[in-house]
Amino acid sequence: MSTAFVPVAPISPAAGYIGGKRNLSKRICAIIDRTPHTSYAEPFVGMGGIFLRRTRRPRAEAINDISGDVVTLFRCLAEHYPYVVDQLRFRVTSRAEFQRLLGQDPDRLTDLQRAVRFLYLQRLAFGGKVNGRNFGVDAAAPARFDVSKIEPMLADIHDRLQSVVIERLPYADFIRRYDREGALFYLDPPYWACETDYGPGVFDRDDFAALATQLAGIKGKFLMSLNDNGDVRSTFEGFVITPITTTYTVGARATQASEVLISNFALPCADSSRHNISADNDL
Repeated sequence: MSTAFVPVAPISPAAGYIGGKRNLSKRICAIIDRTPHTSYAEPFVGMGGIFLRRTRRPRAEAINDISGDVVTLFRCLAEHYPYVVDQLRFRVTSRAEFQRLLGQDPDRLTDLQRAVRFLYLQRLAFGGKVNGRNFGVDAAAPARFDVSKIEPMLADIHDRLQSVVIERLPYADFIRRYDREGALFYLDPPYWACETDYGPGVFDRDDFAALATQLAGIKGKFLMSLNDNGDVRSTFEGFVITPITTTYTVGARATQASEVLISNFALPCADSSRHNISADNDL
């Protein structure tokens, strides 16, 4: 397979997102960068914790999320970046503003308003939560919504998205449409027993078995991250499973846990490693 990659500078996501891969991203991106592929696609992109931190890209890239907030933000940053910045310029970190925006129905907003609302809420939400957000407080840290720091980050994301296809499809439809010889999918679905973390009806327990069945028949390669338990291992028993010891931290609490990388190919440098994974902030 002829593979031509273009070097790209790693970029931090614009805001935290539950299940973000800030510290584990170095390991995952190293695997992705060393795996030959001619196209790259993510069915569950979230805030782009892996997509944006890669150091090289193939000619074809596509990202997808079922969340209208996520897709609207990325599309507005790609197509209307100056207007997004104008809407953000005079905003400050405020619990009252957080609560006001939280009470809005995003489906009744313009795309620009929806993108700005989502970014503001995710910058300030405790633990990067999407469902059941609360205003995050850190008495020892500066305000999280600092436009002077956010604007350069958004400019980098705008540039990075220029050749990327942005979709909002059910994950199965996205995989089917972008599967081909030479494709590489990275999947970061909701974790087992955490299916409701992204809202009702987004992902159900039965989707794990459906996903395993679909991935068994694809032409391309895939790499997926999940929490480690017996149900996960039995559901995906037909694939290569690589365990990783991790630490989850939310606020001041740190908990040792195990995750697995699941793939349909042998991972380069696939030794088990220890990583700290922060769910507090994906920046």
